[in-house]
Amino acid sequence: MSAPRAIHLSEKLASFSDHWNPRIVGRYNDSELRVVKLSGEFSWHAHDATDELFLVIQGVMHIDFRDGSQRLQQGDAIIVPSGVEHRPRADAECHVLLMDRAGEPNTGNTPSALTAGDLEAI
Repeated sequence: MSAPRAIHLSEKLASFSDHWNPRIVGRYNDSELRVVKLSGEFSWHAHDATDELFLVIQGVMHIDFRDGSQRLQQGDAIIVPSGVEHRPRADAECHVLLMDRAGEPNTGNTPSALTAGDLEAI
C-alpha cells in the first residue's frame, strides 16, 4: 500500500463554484470528508442517526437551532448531535469542511429542493 496523500482543501474548493452541493474529498472508517460552499440559507433539517461536524475554512457561517444560533468563523467547528434540528446559513460565501456518515443525505431526514443526489468525489 502506498503512503497517504495530503488533501489540499483550497484546491478542492477552487474546483467548483456552486453553493450547497457538497463534494467528497476523503473517506475514513464509515465516514466522508466533504467540502461545500455556503451562501444564503439552507433548509431546516436533522440527521436522526448520526452527528454532523462543521469546520469553517473561510468566511463566517451561522447555524440556527430552534432555541438559538451559533456564529462560526474561520477555524471554528461545531458538532451537531444526531436528532437536533438545525439550519446553516451564510450572509456571504463561506467554505466549510463537513464530516458525515458515508451516504448520509445533506438534508438528513427532511428532503428538500436543496437535497444533493449522489455526491461527487473530487
